[in-house]
Amino acid sequence: MSDLESAKQILKKYNQEHLISFYDELNKEEKEKLVNQICDLDFEQILKLYDDSMTDEEIDEKDITALDYVIKRKLSDNQLKELKEIGEDVIRSGKYAVVTLAGGQGSRLGYRGPKGTYELEFEPHKRSLFELMCEQLYKAYEKYGVFINWYIMTSTENYSQTKNYFRMKNFFNYPEENIKFFTQSNLPLIDINKKLMLEEMYKIRVGANGNGDVFNSMLKHNILNDIEKKEIDWVMFTGIDNVILDIVDPILLGLTIKQEFEVASKSIFKSDASNKEWIFVKHKGKPRIISPDYLSDKMKNEQFSDGRYKYREINILAHLFSREALKKLSDVKLEYHRAFKKNTFINEEGMKQVPESPNSYKFENFIFDAFKYFNDMTILEVEKSDEFAPIKDFTGPFNPEVAKNLYEAKQIKLKYEE
Repeated sequence: MSDLESAKQILKKYNQEHLISFYDELNKEEKEKLVNQICDLDFEQILKLYDDSMTDEEIDEKDITALDYVIKRKLSDNQLKELKEIGEDVIRSGKYAVVTLAGGQGSRLGYRGPKGTYELEFEPHKRSLFELMCEQLYKAYEKYGVFINWYIMTSTENYSQTKNYFRMKNFFNYPEENIKFFTQSNLPLIDINKKLMLEEMYKIRVGANGNGDVFNSMLKHNILNDIEKKEIDWVMFTGIDNVILDIVDPILLGLTIKQEFEVASKSIFKSDASNKEWIFVKHKGKPRIISPDYLSDKMKNEQFSDGRYKYREINILAHLFSREALKKLSDVKLEYHRAFKKNTFINEEGMKQVPESPNSYKFENFIFDAFKYFNDMTILEVEKSDEFAPIKDFTGPFNPEVAKNLYEAKQIKLKYEE
């Protein structure tokens, strides 16, 4: 059976014959690409995700309990000193690494290219998000005498652009051998009629399948092997766009080791109980991040005996995992979440169409869904002004100008503390 016949049978089985509507108009290379993509796709998976996503998860309030946490600003000088020494010993011994989740594009900022290459207007020259992060790693080298291994997960879409950017910038004078790039996987997009979409007449539209794919991708691309080979015991996972997050934090590391947990996160306090930001809890005895919609008004304001709120800790995408935890998660299939978005597509006439409203579903898994595979975890509440300045878009509260100002304020504070 020819590859084309195999593709036709697959499409007929899953009612997706429209994907080869323009086959006869394609050149030889385009025909090959389309047929290969059809034969490689897991149609069973994406159609099941579509069906399953029509029913939202139900979480019973009685299954929710509080996840304990530590407030950094309330630690005594002696406690901070002890935790810092524990963490710094690990960093100094070369057993700490950083993974940056950098699969996004800068489109919401009106920028064409990988989001990590977006530049902020500093004096005397502009600096990109990648450069700002690399500066932190270089400062850690100056302090601890070791180059921290830096693993960067891109999308397949921006992988080449990201690598070329680093080469053009001479890896910001950081040792090239300490930086490794790898890609996350993709899933097809699907429209409201349960049909896969064409990006071009010869190409099915796909999208990156979420930052939760990082564990499987690290296994697939031999990053886990590299971590094992280098005897790295702890790995910090962060996004690319939070310019003031401390990515080399001996306090978080020391606290996690002291509490004897395999997983940790930083959080910030939710001052307004009514807002929709997701919060850390325990669900059926396991750590999770959930929507506050599952909490009653009474729970949203419930406190521990020492006055700390039980359900007000917000995720800021700053997660620490032990090497053993990563090995465990590399074989886990995390659940998918549905997002309804606008995506251009090839219409029935073979023309590229830009929708005016959301027209398709994208399925992503999230790194925080890994927490439920552990009995407990460390949560360290940090100050928002110290560690939370993500850049999301130009119009909202998380814009480049706000992030730049917070970054500069933090640099002044750090110099003063020195």
